[in-house]
Amino acid sequence: MAKLAAAMLVVFVVLTLFVRVAIQLRQTGMTGLIGLRKGAGVLDWLSGLLFIGGMALAVVSIQMVLQDDLDPIGALDVDVLHVVGIVLAALGGIAVFLAQLGMGENWRIGVSDEQRTDLVTGGWFSVCRNPIYAAMIVGWIGFTLMVPTWLSFVAVVVIAAGLELQVRVVEEPHLLRTHGNEYRRYAARVGRFLPWVGRFS
Repeated sequence: MAKLAAAMLVVFVVLTLFVRVAIQLRQTGMTGLIGLRKGAGVLDWLSGLLFIGGMALAVVSIQMVLQDDLDPIGALDVDVLHVVGIVLAALGGIAVFLAQLGMGENWRIGVSDEQRTDLVTGGWFSVCRNPIYAAMIVGWIGFTLMVPTWLSFVAVVVIAAGLELQVRVVEEPHLLRTHGNEYRRYAARVGRFLPWVGRFS
């Protein structure tokens, strides 16, 4: 199962990073990769470190199982959970890619006050404000169920914490600065990661 998880993870990364960047380059002449904004503070850095660190832990977990340096949790290392994990990992990866495509030329990794983008509220973004991140969490839960180790569970928690911090500390303030009341109205009717949950009051 760890070999399948590793193969699916490679496909996930190729599709949602390399293919998406290639599409962005073709459409706009830019990669869409911004990274940390100018004047990024400690919490901006922490959100990125948690997200990247969590993904690294997940990869290390799979690699350690492949090398027989870490054993899956016996009670969770069962076929039914493996199947659920495969489905969640596949659906999560596909949903990330489709939600990325739904942003069109406005897709970015990171925020920049110098690069103004349109506020995307249709398609996937009419269901929740952060469908890419929501789908990522689903995908990583899937990988964890495929290769259930204590380290993979820690990885999911760290990834989710990083994404939560990224949204609240980096992206929402940026969108409020950029789009003001338009974003407030959107956030008042659409949930943050789940429909109706985390709406602005």
